[in-house]
Amino acid sequence: MSGRANPPGLDLDALGGWLTAAVPGAGSSLSADLIAGGKSNLTFAVTDGTQEWIVRRPPLGHVLATAHDMGREYRVMSALQDTGVPVPRTYAFCSDPEVIGAEFYVMERCAGTPYRRATELAGLGAPRIRAISERLVDILAALHAVPPAEVGLSDFGRPEGFLGRQVARWKKQLDASHSRDLPAADELHRLLAASVPAASATGIVHGDFRLDNVLIDSADGADGSDRATAVLDWEMATLGDPLTDLALMLTYHRLAETVGDAVADASTAPGFLAEDEIVARYAAASDRDLSDFGWYLGLAAFKLAAILEGIHYRFLAGQTVGEGFDDIGAAIHPLLDAGLTALNAHSWRKN
Repeated sequence: MSGRANPPGLDLDALGGWLTAAVPGAGSSLSADLIAGGKSNLTFAVTDGTQEWIVRRPPLGHVLATAHDMGREYRVMSALQDTGVPVPRTYAFCSDPEVIGAEFYVMERCAGTPYRRATELAGLGAPRIRAISERLVDILAALHAVPPAEVGLSDFGRPEGFLGRQVARWKKQLDASHSRDLPAADELHRLLAASVPAASATGIVHGDFRLDNVLIDSADGADGSDRATAVLDWEMATLGDPLTDLALMLTYHRLAETVGDAVADASTAPGFLAEDEIVARYAAASDRDLSDFGWYLGLAAFKLAAILEGIHYRFLAGQTVGEGFDDIGAAIHPLLDAGLTALNAHSWRKN
């Protein structure tokens, strides 16, 4: 820990005074390190010298409340505590922005690594990588099997019309980042809007499920016992059609094959389940109808294209920092083509 200096966005004296009242046994003299920051929610490791917690708050500056809703993250993780979905234990939520300048919550710090790169996984060896990817699919199926009403989440979203709203939402996002004509995006949107399928049974949707949002504890991994200790980053969670989670995860994998380490490419590591194996394993653990899955892959490609076009737009405007952004614009074209192929073939299989 770095000591008593306040990291940006976290007043340790104010937090300490609140924590002693909210969490039994917590001390008031705290130190903290920023684990993750930027435009996403800020994550701090906080300790009183004896105990340790994770504190999450929105990013600094102007943010959209719906995109950084601390109460939603806290609520869904609290609801999933006693299910088959690994989540951190939640301790307390603060809705008063006067304490540290924003809403925040406190949760358990879980052991594990959010594997993002194939190079990070490679040292584990193919058998362990395969087992980790199997657990990833099993967790997703377990999440989608949780009945929302039974865990107090019946009002967590608006599942009616979910798929149609997703198509409209990402078209609006794409239009807001317009810097060039993308005929394939226009065609993909037209086809998606014209063929919205009947949604599968309502479930809890994570919204950004992939390996680097899951902590894997490999401390005892030599005997193949790598454990998934926590699913993180629930800021996009809602009620809707869970097949969107599966399609988005596979589309992330397809994108990694196209642009390599410009994005999270852990799925390209030797031993990681192939796409058909992922779908087959999910299907075996779920009773959901995958006959329209090509449409879901089309939607996932459209969503990621809209996100990447936003990054490309900011890159052209000189608003991005770091390397790797100059190739993002080109990556959108194969992504859109793959979405059109999946949708036109009404099949999830790659050609």
